[in-house]
Order: sequence, then C-alpha cells, then structure tokens
Amino acid sequence: MRLNELTIREISEGFKEKKFSSRELTEACLSAIKEKDFEINAFVTVDNEGALESAEDFDKKLSRGEEVSVLGGIPVALKDNFNTKGIKSTCCSPILRDFVPPYDASVVKMLKGNEMVMVGKTNMDEYACGGSTEHSYFGTTKNPFDVSRVAGGSSGGSAAALASSMCIYSFGTDTGGSVRQPASFCGVYGMKVTYGRVSRSGVTAMASSWDTISPFGRSAEDIAYILDAVSGDDYYDSTTPGVEVPDYSEFLNKDVKNLKIGLPKEYFDRGIDKEVSETVKYAVKRLEGMGAKVEKISLPMTKYAVAVYYITMPAELSANLERFDGIRYGKKPEKDSKNLIDYYFQARGEGFGEEIKRRIMMGTYVLSAGYYDAYYKKAQKVRTLIVKDFEKAFEKVDVIMGPVSPIPAFKIGELVDDPLSMYMADALTIPASAAGLPALSCPVGLNSDGLPIGLQIIAPQFKEGLCIQAASALES
Repeated sequence: MRLNELTIREISEGFKEKKFSSRELTEACLSAIKEKDFEINAFVTVDNEGALESAEDFDKKLSRGEEVSVLGGIPVALKDNFNTKGIKSTCCSPILRDFVPPYDASVVKMLKGNEMVMVGKTNMDEYACGGSTEHSYFGTTKNPFDVSRVAGGSSGGSAAALASSMCIYSFGTDTGGSVRQPASFCGVYGMKVTYGRVSRSGVTAMASSWDTISPFGRSAEDIAYILDAVSGDDYYDSTTPGVEVPDYSEFLNKDVKNLKIGLPKEYFDRGIDKEVSETVKYAVKRLEGMGAKVEKISLPMTKYAVAVYYITMPAELSANLERFDGIRYGKKPEKDSKNLIDYYFQARGEGFGEEIKRRIMMGTYVLSAGYYDAYYKKAQKVRTLIVKDFEKAFEKVDVIMGPVSPIPAFKIGELVDDPLSMYMADALTIPASAAGLPALSCPVGLNSDGLPIGLQIIAPQFKEGLCIQAASALES
C-alpha cells in the first residue's frame, strides 16, 4: 500500500516509528494530484509550497521529540468555502474568484493547532448549492470510480480528492446532505455532525440554521480522530453550545450487542434503487448477527422534508448572499453602471451562476409580503414536526439506519437541466439535517456497475459516538 493510501492511525504510528516523514507523505499526495487531478478536477487551488513547508516544520518538531497531534503532519484538503488566510477562498463562484480572506476560519485555526498540512482547496457547487458539483465556476468534479459520473455535491471535490488518495482526510460542509451524499458516491466515510458541534465561524454561510462543518475520512476511526480535534464550543460562533465533547476514539471497537437499530419504512420505499436497498439491508443484517436488535419504524414526516428544505434553505441563502454585491465583497462588474440598482443587477448578473440565481429568487419570493406566512412560516412548523418524528423514534431505538442516496452516482449532465429531480436526490439526507442530528455515511459495498453504495447511520443530537460505534463494528 502506498503512503497516501494509509489511514490516520497508520500514518501517525509510522511517523513515531520513523518509517517515513511528513514531507515524504505530502510529496506522495502532491504527486497524486499532479497525476490524477487533470481528469478528476477535485482541486481549485493546490498549495505545493505551503504544504511542503508545513510538513518540514512538523518533521523538525517530531525530530526534537516534541509532543504532536494524531493529525499532525497529515495532508488535508479543505472545501473552498473555508476561509484560509492568504490563500484564495472562492466558494467556486465567479464573483469571488479572486477573493483572498484576511483571516482563518475557526476550524482552520484548530487544525493549524494540530500541525495541519493543507495541500489545497477543493471544488464545490457554487456557494454549496447543488448535489453534483456541476454548478462550479471551475468545472465539474468527476467520480474516481467512473469519470463519466458525478462525485456528488456540494462537497464533491473533497470526497473525490480523498477517494483518489490526493489527501488523507478532508473537510466539507453538510447542509442538506452535502458531505454524506458525495461520501456515498465516492466510497468514503462522511460525517454530518450535530448542528453546532463544530464551529461555523469563517466558513461562508449558505443556510445558517442548517449548515454544519463536517469531515471525510477513510474509516470510522479516522472520523473519530478528526472530530476529537475540531469539536466544541467557539467564542466566535454562538450556535456552538457548551455540550461536553467526549473522546470519540473511545467508541471504536465497542460491542454493538443489544444496540437498537431502527429501519424507517420510508427510507426503503418507492424510488429506492433495488441494489442500494439490498446492500444496505445486508449491512444491517451483519450488525444484527453481532447482537444488535433491529426494529422497523416509521418517520411519516419524511415525505415533507424536501419541500421544507427547498423553502427555508433558499430563504436563508437569499439573506446570506446579500453581502456579495461587488462593493463589500466580490468582483466589480465589467461595464460602468447608470445607477446603484443597475450596478447591483450587473454585479450579481455576472457574478452568480444559474443555480444561485434560481435559489435566490425562490428564497426572496417565500420571504416576500403575502407569502411569508403561506410558505416560510408553514415550512418552519413542518420542520418542527420532523424533529418530533425523530424524538419519538429515539424513544424506541438508539440509532436509525437506511440508504444515504436513493440511487448510486448518476451520469454527468443527467440531472443538471432537471432541478426538481436533482433536489429529490437529497430526500434521505435532508430529514436528519432538518432535525440537526448527526449522521454518518459509511461505504458498504458496490453495485453491479462497480459504483459505491453508502449506509446512513443517524443518532440523537450530540451522539456522534453512537454513529462511530456502529460504523466501527461494520468495519470489523
């Protein structure tokens, strides 16, 4: 196995045993980027010089016998909506294509405190709006398993970079499924954390009551180590509660005997690909063979989740993108304007892609006078009913399991002109997001075309450890 295909634990142990250096590992990842990324298009910025410098700093620290983090010296890739001081953070939008932030996001600061080696910034759907990474100013990211198919979205670049061994772990954002779905499509692990578990400060907001900062890894163990490093309260993000952060690595290799697993009938209903359903059920059967208890349950409000999301999310997006006007943020328009209104039309007309414009119009509409009560307010009430659905289910079971996506990775261009079908691809990931719950996408097999299939494990709020425990048992 090559260096850039190892897990976090294997690398950390290799460093301590002086089997290889961080520089050697980083060079292996950078070489993989050079060899593969012209085809995959996972990265929008590669920081060769900065990565090698950070790797050498780590190697010197290790040679002096200083204490280092488990993540120390290990190459990571960050989604391009994370603020990185001195390095472009474009959100893959024309209006921000040259934006260089003056400060780091909180999670970037935490990673730097853990001797981070950042190899680059990854491709994404513009402002995280999309489920395929086809809505990027920098072009489509392709699936490493089949380059004629999408990598998923909106964090497709981060998933594809990891699946292609261009980094050892990566970060994305998950609002309605943007980490779990690409993790499923690319055959890696992707953890959507509880809302507020990881600070959002310094990460460009899409929908503020839905957004989470979430990692990709090669194993449940990787996810545990990453969460140990970045979880917790942050002064700069008031939505991070003072809930104690456990040692997530303690949930690894734990017995799942008598773990109660709920299988919602709505997650195996019409529209779910047969091979996806059968593969997920087989994985659950394996856990049942280890002593877990499986029970069929119902989450009746699931059918309303997509509608709730595509009313409330565009409303919040519309408000959040108001600042990008070519004055405070973003590129100024090419032509001179007659007045301020004309300036706005030109700046945003040139600076925003089609999917962003579509969602801004939807969001502005549902917030407008006469429609707020009929759409936005009603959607928020239904969101509360989705929360109650999960609360009721968790009175009977410890975790809930089902597919991540109704289908495996689809062909590039297949749904790009059919936004409603694209939105429905998130039908199984949105409910957990609506309730602010942690959910882990685990690779559990391939279909007959050799495409990955993901199992989703959902737990109560701040119980990420249960997701890791179940996933770790599956790995064994």
